[in-house]
Amino acid sequence: MNQRPVDPQAQPTDSLDAALRIKRLDELYGQDKVRNNLEILIEAARGRGETLDHILLYGPPGLGKTTIAHIVANEMGVNLKVTAGPAIERAGDLAAILTNLRRGDILFIDEIHRLGRAVEEILYPAMEDFALDIVIGKGPSARNIRLKLPRFTVIGATTRLALLTAPLRARFGVILRFDFYDVPALVRIIRRACELTQTPYTEEGIRVIAQRARGTPRVALRLFRRVRDYAQVRAEGVITQPVAEDALAMLEIDSLGLDSLDRTVLEAIITKFGGGPVGLETLAASVSEEADTIMDVVEPYLLQLGFLERTPRGRVATRRAYQHLNIPYPSQEPPPAQPSLF
Repeated sequence: MNQRPVDPQAQPTDSLDAALRIKRLDELYGQDKVRNNLEILIEAARGRGETLDHILLYGPPGLGKTTIAHIVANEMGVNLKVTAGPAIERAGDLAAILTNLRRGDILFIDEIHRLGRAVEEILYPAMEDFALDIVIGKGPSARNIRLKLPRFTVIGATTRLALLTAPLRARFGVILRFDFYDVPALVRIIRRACELTQTPYTEEGIRVIAQRARGTPRVALRLFRRVRDYAQVRAEGVITQPVAEDALAMLEIDSLGLDSLDRTVLEAIITKFGGGPVGLETLAASVSEEADTIMDVVEPYLLQLGFLERTPRGRVATRRAYQHLNIPYPSQEPPPAQPSLF
């Protein structure tokens, strides 16, 4: 049996994610509005020798909000502290993080909309006045102490902007929205991943991956890894169009990026409920999935493709969904009147 030599320069698996993460703004493909605004913000802050204003990033998951936080810290030459809203359970947890920050540091809070109310109350004066209010003691003997904090920057990321409280949202000086990526931007991202991992490819092969990545870099890189594995084991290690199509077919991902769960939901609406409308809870029960999974994972992409409509009465499958699944679209014409027997 032939042995394939191992390339000593290839990236180890455990460092692959770190190797693929971009580190500079000029490496950011897509999100032109976000990049342009950040370039001005960073250049102005560096020119004045000031810290950055607080930044709020929002949009669907997997579009690069965490990556942007790393890029901003790298461009500013400062330290980045990373945490998440659910991880900060008590006000004391946030106080410990804030007191360990140095001037110019960036505190990145992922899923910031999930901060507790008591934690938010600590964050308000920290962001606005760079001060930490601590209450010592209880009852009549309690007293308030204000500790000065070095000027720092909060970068918050959220997938649910509407769940962010108005006082917290108002304390961010820059609010940036992330959009889904187009296919050319995803092709550049996958091409860069191929070059960094020294994976041979053809342009047609990586375009197949980009077209099925649901407009999301995280999905694109996940599919790239699986196609890369398939190419190594079943092909000659080269990501070509036939190899990519075969690998993604094995993963049950079709030409538009729909997976088995997406198709199951659409087929349930069409075949079990006559195309809708059907309520979310009923739909979830019919496919044995949680309602939150359908609403947060499945529906956003189906809505983006125009395969699904949300109406006051429930979910409705559109004509495009029928066409994609090769199911005849029901006629909207009323049935012919039956002749009277009298």
